[in-house]
Amino acid sequence: MSGVRTFTQEGVVDPASRPLPNPNPTVIKGWGALPDGRTWGSTAGADIGPDGHVWAYDRCGTNTCVGSNLDPIFKFDRSSGKVLAQFGGGLINFPHGLHVDRDGNVWVTDGQGNKEGTKGHQVIKFSPTGQVLMRLGKAGVPGNGQDTFNEPNDVITAPNGDIFVADGHSGQNPTPPPNANARIVKFTRDGKYVREWGKLGSAPGEFRTPHALAMDSRGRLFVADRGNHRLQIFDQDGKHLASWVQFSRISGIFIDRNDMLYAIDSETSPERHPGWKTGIRIGSTKEDRVLSFIPPHESKGPHGAAGEGIAVDPDGNVYGAEGPISRPFAGGGLTKYAKR
Repeated sequence: MSGVRTFTQEGVVDPASRPLPNPNPTVIKGWGALPDGRTWGSTAGADIGPDGHVWAYDRCGTNTCVGSNLDPIFKFDRSSGKVLAQFGGGLINFPHGLHVDRDGNVWVTDGQGNKEGTKGHQVIKFSPTGQVLMRLGKAGVPGNGQDTFNEPNDVITAPNGDIFVADGHSGQNPTPPPNANARIVKFTRDGKYVREWGKLGSAPGEFRTPHALAMDSRGRLFVADRGNHRLQIFDQDGKHLASWVQFSRISGIFIDRNDMLYAIDSETSPERHPGWKTGIRIGSTKEDRVLSFIPPHESKGPHGAAGEGIAVDPDGNVYGAEGPISRPFAGGGLTKYAKR
């Protein structure tokens, strides 16, 4: 599918190019030490559990867990950064999206297969202690059917337990592979297929890598359409409600209890998104408007380097999950941005 058109933002100026307040100016790099002297690899997923503590994963010291039995999933005390729980060793190739539901269960998307075809392209639901409770998709089998995924990016659950999966990572490529998809898939709380929507493209309701999901208090589903540099908003039946363009090329999104929206941009560069820079843009779910901005790490480029995933604890502290682009500048897998 070469020549897929990218959604354009003609006349849209980066809100972060003007002075904006930074509500979290204290930067703590290398927050959340791993046990046994382990060194962080890359990550892209973080969330907050119902008890207010921080969940994240590590790609086993590198950028993949293929061939490793190290635990990739961790729970950290939000005050001390100490590990409170860990699990998942040998079960996941490439953790990508992470979601903690209202009961404390941990959902992880496994975004890549292995050469043996035994793992990957799945969504796995764990209990808070690491017991596997559910699997969606066929292990190691990429596909675009009702029971398969092709590089699933993220997962979220609605208040009634319905499950939403953002599927398809390669659509943002300059020349997407022939089997690339770009869709949102909905399941019942017990994993039965309900419906799906979206395809590769730039029109409303189409995606070029639906990279992350969040839900506001009204039950609206926010999708980070990264390759198109926009947020798309849907109802839970897939009706397109709005497209927002002020939050940049978004890798991760988080909506807090007050319906404040946090969007982290890890990929902007002069080639991918000229005139913009990475960082965390903060606004309200009421409108397409950026109210404040947390700057990126310093780097050699004017666009900076920022994490790929994002979470915000009940005290308003922000956590950036450092992906392969920002990890060298971050000094660890998680960066904590504390309030004043």
